[in-house]
Amino acid sequence: MKKIVFCVLPLLLIIFASALNTLIAKNISGAVTDLQTNAPLPGVSVLVKGSQLSTYTDTKGTYKITVPDGDVTLIFSYVGYQRKEVPVGNKATINVQMEASHQALAEVAIRGYSAKSKQAMNVAPSINAHTLHCEIVIPRDLNSDESYAGIIENRFQSAKNNPLSTFGIDVDAASYSNLRRFINNGQLPPKDAVRIEEMINYFSYNYPQPDNDAPFSVNSEISEAPWNPQHRLVKIGLQGKKVNTDKLPPSNLVFLIDVSGSMNQANKLPLLKSSLKMLVGQLRDEDKVSIVVYAGAAGLVLAPTPGDKKQTITDAIEKLSAGGSTAGGEGIKLAYNTARENFIKGGNNRVILATDGDFNVGVSSDSEMQSLIEKQRESGVFLTVLGYGMGNYKDSKMEILANKGNGNYAYIDNINEARKVLVNEFGGTLFTIAKDVKLQVEFNPAKVQMYRLIGYENRLLNKEDFNNDKKDAGDLGAGHTVTALYEVIPTGVKSKFSESVDDLKYQKTKEVDLSNAANGNELFTVKLRYKKPDEDVSKLIVKPVIDERASWAKTSGDFRFAASVAAFGMLLRNSEFKQQTTYEKLISWLKPAIGSDEEGYRKELLNLVKSAQLLSNEPLSSSINK
Repeated sequence: MKKIVFCVLPLLLIIFASALNTLIAKNISGAVTDLQTNAPLPGVSVLVKGSQLSTYTDTKGTYKITVPDGDVTLIFSYVGYQRKEVPVGNKATINVQMEASHQALAEVAIRGYSAKSKQAMNVAPSINAHTLHCEIVIPRDLNSDESYAGIIENRFQSAKNNPLSTFGIDVDAASYSNLRRFINNGQLPPKDAVRIEEMINYFSYNYPQPDNDAPFSVNSEISEAPWNPQHRLVKIGLQGKKVNTDKLPPSNLVFLIDVSGSMNQANKLPLLKSSLKMLVGQLRDEDKVSIVVYAGAAGLVLAPTPGDKKQTITDAIEKLSAGGSTAGGEGIKLAYNTARENFIKGGNNRVILATDGDFNVGVSSDSEMQSLIEKQRESGVFLTVLGYGMGNYKDSKMEILANKGNGNYAYIDNINEARKVLVNEFGGTLFTIAKDVKLQVEFNPAKVQMYRLIGYENRLLNKEDFNNDKKDAGDLGAGHTVTALYEVIPTGVKSKFSESVDDLKYQKTKEVDLSNAANGNELFTVKLRYKKPDEDVSKLIVKPVIDERASWAKTSGDFRFAASVAAFGMLLRNSEFKQQTTYEKLISWLKPAIGSDEEGYRKELLNLVKSAQLLSNEPLSSSINK
């Protein structure tokens, strides 16, 4: 017996030592930059080789990761760059320079290849030193279970026959972070995942603060459209009033968390929990949080808890685990009931829904979800939707919930995006300063032949909806900016988009009245209606706008940047309205418009554009890595 004990004891000591060794961890940090330009690379994957431990570089190209002690190697990978493996050794800081490589992009895409069917692949021309084309194999079915609402792009309208353009604002930015996820994974996004207004509104712009009692300022700028210099491009921008966090009203927040089986993936529930814990760090003593979860059924796992009990809240979040089916409808009802029971008059009452949108029990269809959320919004409780995951992601449901529920919608593809939405933009994400914000633009037919609203297809309203205070529209958060672009064909300009319609038989075609002096000066008049968060009667703002004929070179960096983002969206959608846009031209428009870019979001866009060019069929020039 003693011999057995003596034999087993060394083995147990070895196992114990090995286990202890893995428990001893150390923190590694560093920065990842481009070898040629020394520019920081955001979104680089940093993986501990042979494990599931990973992170991404932030917008400044920096990262932090905790690794086990011992023989550890870090793998750095990024679309369009050569993969790099670096042994950790005794180092606590590891800075990496990555070298751009067309072949590296092809390898990233090829690794996703499924041998099931060659028909499931896209193949671009092969790469060689003379043409700089590249062979890229892209799996089409990696996200085949994801759902996106179809988009029919806005077309040019006649200013003579349809002078009014009406829509509700949209501050959602989910489309941009979602398409970033696709491109960083070596795949162009499906065109219906590309909502151009959300791409534009992902970024903030330098608009002036309101100087009166209005919750936002109204700004405009006009110049030539870069993709067709004969056309004019109009930018209308709203700047929400910035409010210091300590002056914001108290919050009654209900975290509604999807813990169904579909959330049991590294980029879903674990990322969700990390995101919400960051939000908890922003809470004040006067705020309170409840937590509702749903899987096969819904339940309250944390009763209303004041914001100074942060450890209690984070402990409740940390205990969550995933499993079961998805009764999203029941969860929504319970969350709204909880918010109503703890309603703070004059406060910020909000449900924060975190999910992949894969509802499959009870109320689940898009129409059922819309009907449910429209009933709930009457309670005065606002909604924030945070989307997570890939593969079975249901963007269409998330968008409906946000649009119909007095809400906003963000897609969280990594922890840096969580920080942007829930920390950097805390006020704008969670505190509404104006609701049901509608715009109506009346174009002057003496100046405008045709016009087209770029994006906002899912936010269009009938002209009579503008004065109807019962008609729901978009909401604006503290400090948020909203930007809309119109492409205008001036009178007298021949265009393939110009309207060609026979004269009417039973009524005369209206002639433009040039007798009014204003017709000769004003390009359009923009009208806005909005309500204060706790009111039901709207207020009106009216602003006529004159085209000062500013050249592209004389416009602001914000104007040129917003135009570049719109052009990128049109390329990704392969839009018929992209006209003369190419990736090479887009890069030349975008680079000078980046500006100071303190957080690095605009530089990240430039890298995405370059990666998308590699993934497209457009021939590359030698400037791609500059």
